[in-house]
Amino acid sequence: MVVWILFFVLIILILALDLGVFNKNPHIITTKEASKWTAIWVTFSVLFSGVIYWLYGTDYIANTSHLTQYGAALKFITGYLIELSLSVDNIFVIAIIFASFKIPQKYQHRVLFWGILGAIVFRGLMISFGVIIINKFAWTTYVFGVFLIFTAMKMLFGKDDEDFEPKDSFVYKTLGKIIPITSETDKEKFFIKTEKGKSATPLFVALIVIEVMDVLFAVDSVPAILAITSDPFIVFSSNIFAILGLRSMYFFLANMLEKFSYLEYSLIAILSFVGVKMLLHDYFEIPEWASLAFIALSLVVGVIVSLQKNKNKS
Repeated sequence: MVVWILFFVLIILILALDLGVFNKNPHIITTKEASKWTAIWVTFSVLFSGVIYWLYGTDYIANTSHLTQYGAALKFITGYLIELSLSVDNIFVIAIIFASFKIPQKYQHRVLFWGILGAIVFRGLMISFGVIIINKFAWTTYVFGVFLIFTAMKMLFGKDDEDFEPKDSFVYKTLGKIIPITSETDKEKFFIKTEKGKSATPLFVALIVIEVMDVLFAVDSVPAILAITSDPFIVFSSNIFAILGLRSMYFFLANMLEKFSYLEYSLIAILSFVGVKMLLHDYFEIPEWASLAFIALSLVVGVIVSLQKNKNKS
């Protein structure tokens, strides 16, 4: 429990510094600033894999899966890459939500900050539930595997995210029945007083819609990382580091989403791969380095093809 407590203290400290020091005053996040923070988060996450390596060579954490130090660090990086890559789809939806509710750029970081807090809680609950059922009912591994392959096929043949209209969503309509919603804004405030009483501003509505969409995305991403390992600490920590880096990644990619349109196929390949891995885990063990190599290669190919196609168009 000491390790878990220290990890939560670290996350709280990071978030406090983020909102209380580095982003105390609302401002527009430039591409340069976003790229700097993206690099910092990725570096911090890679360095934390070193902490994982050290940790799993000690008695400070319950190593129920009997992982080696090298194996634990590799699983952390693989899980982190999976979560980070699947976050790309989340970024597309966040951009649509902000555009739909006309959230000013300078206040988008504040919305995403509070969205991160909610995501940490919900992901923690979903990961705990997922680990419990996989350890208790081994056959659920096959269910998750089939589900991931189904999700990949749905992405391949389904409609684009651009068809999603936040104001027509069930979440928006339900929220409107619970509390009055206004189109007015007052800086970064989530609630303001109107003729109808205390009303939710577009910032709060966008926050709630983003939270619900994150839960829906987690339904795909949590089983994907459970295909790599069912070790609670590795699953949770890799997931959280990916979520923490999502904000800077959003501002880095928000204006370049169209340039990376072929990354969608990388995500389909990754989901299909981990789905097949879960279905074959009793018959054929895919080495961790091979999983990491496939995921990294899929992302690199997606980026290169996207850039090449855009270059040819211009």
